[in-house]
Amino acid sequence: MSASTLLHAPLSRTFASTAGFRVLRSLQVRRAASSSVQYVPGGPVYKGTVNDPTTFPPPSKMHGSHHWSFERLLAASLVPMTAAAFVTSGSSYPVLDGIFGVSLVMHSHIGFDSMLVDYLHPRKFPFLGNFMKWTLRTMTLGVLVGVYQFNTNDIGLTELIAKVWKA
Repeated sequence: MSASTLLHAPLSRTFASTAGFRVLRSLQVRRAASSSVQYVPGGPVYKGTVNDPTTFPPPSKMHGSHHWSFERLLAASLVPMTAAAFVTSGSSYPVLDGIFGVSLVMHSHIGFDSMLVDYLHPRKFPFLGNFMKWTLRTMTLGVLVGVYQFNTNDIGLTELIAKVWKA
């Protein structure tokens, strides 16, 4: 029994390794013959798989530049508007007072919206990101209504700031 076990064990290992080698070799040959993708250094890029988690819009030179230009133009225009609002009286030039109030609110809205996009993106925080985005929009609308009411029914934004500055 011990002699047959000794003869049987090396024979089965040799047979198994030869048979396994043949199977692996045939799989490699079949894979190489059926593969239509040639080897690319760094690996092939397949479309429509986990390699494409999101769809990207077609590239455009103008896509993000409108937002960036508007933000910079608004921020730069606040400096002369602030100076003009304090040189003139708000009650003398109510249009300037209104434009100044809307510009301040829009500048603040853009800043807070950028913060929400950076830190509470809806893809990472699906509920909280959307909730905060709509909360910001609602609060901005409320502040715009309040600035309008304050400029039309009271002394106005620039006269309020001038009175606070003198006090």
